[in-house]
Amino acid sequence: MTYDIVVDGQNHRVELTRGERNWLCKMDDQLFEVDAALTARDVMSLLLGGDAFEVKRERPLAGDVHMVIGSECYAVQVQDARSLHTRRARGVGDAGSQRITAPMPGKIVRVLVAETDRVKAGQGIIVVEAMKMQNELRSPKDGRVQRVLTSEGSTVNAGDTLVVIE
Repeated sequence: MTYDIVVDGQNHRVELTRGERNWLCKMDDQLFEVDAALTARDVMSLLLGGDAFEVKRERPLAGDVHMVIGSECYAVQVQDARSLHTRRARGVGDAGSQRITAPMPGKIVRVLVAETDRVKAGQGIIVVEAMKMQNELRSPKDGRVQRVLTSEGSTVNAGDTLVVIE
């Protein structure tokens, strides 16, 4: 299994393979043997090179994931390198304008950008509320906001174009 992982803004390629007793983890061309055990919901115990670590996953906001190791907290995004969604998020095939569309019917809670604003890939663009859940839609690429086609308080249907990034 291969994953693209972003930890506090740094990109890493991680390949995991099941060994006889443990996992083999190749990260950024370094090979590690890892013994991992899920000890509770969102808590994993890792043995790495003779050192033990407890890793806790937290989700403070919709779409955000933080990993806590000891007293350190890291913002993390994990993506399957084979998925279309991941390739789009990395900017593969993102030449030209990209449209951010409503994933489902809902209400626009916040518009986080204005036309002509510069945005980075993964930056929050708009917040849609659907079924009492708020979902932050993020920019698929670095660019400039060409058009904002909705406003706070408006209702949208699935597939409606909300923002265009060029």
